[in-house]
Formats: sequence, C-alpha cells, structure tokens
Amino acid sequence: MPITSKYNNKDVERILDQLVDVLEENNATAELSLMLVGNIATNILNQNVPQSQRKAITDKFVQALLTSIDD
Repeated sequence: MPITSKYNNKDVERILDQLVDVLEENNATAELSLMLVGNIATNILNQNVPQSQRKAITDKFVQALLTSIDD
C-alpha cells in the first residue's frame, strides 16, 4: 500500500528545490549537505517534539530514510 502524505507534492517539491539551490549555491559537498540536513533534523526534533516522543519519532524517521535509499 502506498504511503500518502498530508502535504501537497507541489509544496514539498518547491521547498526541496529551494533547499537544494542553497546547498548548490554554497558548493556544499555531499558530506557537508548531509551534516547540515542532520543538524536541521536534530534542531527540529529538539525544538518541536516533546522529549517523551523524540526517540520514537527519530526511530520512525530513520526507518523511513532507510527504506527510501537505493540499495
């Protein structure tokens, strides 16, 4: 069963394109880009998710990332 999102694909793609543009404009390497994305994820979790839910949300995030990468 496909996963459906509550977010509009057009909005997601637009924001993602903007983020990629910033990384490209700054000549960010893959390593730096991943570090920055990780820092953003950490900040979002620490600032917007109750401490009692952070581990569970992080585990779900990690599993979603693992299933989305090419083997």
